[in-house]
Amino acid sequence: MKALTKTEFNFPGQKGVYHGKVRDVYDIDDDLMVMVVTDRISAFDAILPKGIPFKGQVLNQIAAKFLDSTADIVPNWKLATPDPMVTVGLKCEGFRVEMIIRGYLTGSAWREYRAGARTLCGVALPDGMQENEKFPHPIITPTTKAETGHDENISKEEIIAQGIVSKEDYEKMEEYTYKLFAAGSAIAASKGLILVDTKYEFGKRDGKVYLIDEIHTPDSSRYFYADGYEQRFLNGEPQRQLSKEFVRQWLIDRGFMNQPGQKMPEMSDEFVESVSDRYIELYEHIVGEKFDKSADVSDISARIERNVNAFLANYKK
Repeated sequence: MKALTKTEFNFPGQKGVYHGKVRDVYDIDDDLMVMVVTDRISAFDAILPKGIPFKGQVLNQIAAKFLDSTADIVPNWKLATPDPMVTVGLKCEGFRVEMIIRGYLTGSAWREYRAGARTLCGVALPDGMQENEKFPHPIITPTTKAETGHDENISKEEIIAQGIVSKEDYEKMEEYTYKLFAAGSAIAASKGLILVDTKYEFGKRDGKVYLIDEIHTPDSSRYFYADGYEQRFLNGEPQRQLSKEFVRQWLIDRGFMNQPGQKMPEMSDEFVESVSDRYIELYEHIVGEKFDKSADVSDISARIERNVNAFLANYKK
């Protein structure tokens, strides 16, 4: 199976390109952004050595569906999806924080809590909580958005005091974050899933705050299966989940958390295929329809270039 792990496009009007861990974002005339969602996969802020076939298509199409379904809650950047792996939208000036919202104590928050932490990003946590326990109310635990290396936890108060985001803009992002999480949780519940935690990114254009980037994908979110959650929690058993956490756990089990001196483990073809299957599984659960693999994968880059050029030619008319 083929995977797209690198892009080097030169679209009409292109002013620059940003190569992220997973997404390559092309600036068109300082007005539009062409976001190519590659098949790269990252964990612990490291890009794994092999791409995951159809992962980019899964992420792009889930994000597109959720952007459309939440456009009544918050304005977002999306204009069109001219290719299964591409979203084109309005260029916004991104805020330098990620809004992480958690409904349950799990993942990195649980690891810190287990080590004795009782505050996270300035938010007080109750004593006596167990792994995967639901918080009394969802909590927002923002991080700084690092250009390179690890994102860092930060509190609302520090963000405002340091002038990273104005109080007015932060509170608007906070309001949108709670509303988006409630909407995503309701959609997940209707599909037999629990939206455990997720992250949102926002930007500004013409004085208005927009939702940008992806939303409610398995790269940015964690889902539990609702069926059996309570029993597994009471028994202290791991939850059945659809997220990237199984990739993180696979790395942890092989001694890799991107710490100094640690070596990235080899990825077998069987493991790569199993990761691809898990991403498709999440798509079909959260979207509620069968995943339609793109038939044209003989030259993914040529297909994307053709589709994006066609969109841009029509857009400018």
